[in-house]
Amino acid sequence: MKTIEVDEELYRYIASHTQHIGESASDILRRMLKFSAGQPLPKGAATPPAMAKTAAPAEVQSRPQDRVRAVRELLLSDEYAEQKKAVNRFMLILSTLYTLDPKAFATGTESLLGRTRVYFAGNQQTLVQNGTHTKPQHIPGTPYWVITNTNTGRKRSMIEHIMQSMQFPAELIDKVCGTL
Repeated sequence: MKTIEVDEELYRYIASHTQHIGESASDILRRMLKFSAGQPLPKGAATPPAMAKTAAPAEVQSRPQDRVRAVRELLLSDEYAEQKKAVNRFMLILSTLYTLDPKAFATGTESLLGRTRVYFAGNQQTLVQNGTHTKPQHIPGTPYWVITNTNTGRKRSMIEHIMQSMQFPAELIDKVCGTL
């Protein structure tokens, strides 16, 4: 992967073409450009010299204010508003947080353990083995599973912990947790 910087306007344009939570910028651009993985470059296309010299990692990285905006947009979205159950809102929030920064999300979930339970894992079996009646669900667009038979207060606590770990502003964390 390579990292590229894009201006705010272009970032919003790419993000506005998201078809589902968890879709990466690469997937959006491939769809928009009708360019599939492994497909050779069009005839005459070459790597521009300026880009060839700056081989930095490449997902479209979002700045902190972009991440805050993305979470606020989720809270205002029709998809979020249509969710009648806290567990469904919980899953949408987790998907969005992962999409915004997979590494920081991983750090936040690794340090989140219950007294007798594991809350997040890379597979369903780990969660089933570390608790009874855990009702694990796959978090869409991520490699993670999460237990879902916790009360809403525990779900809020989990979201709060992850968002703090990801260094979101306290007022946004409170707002997100208040919607569960």
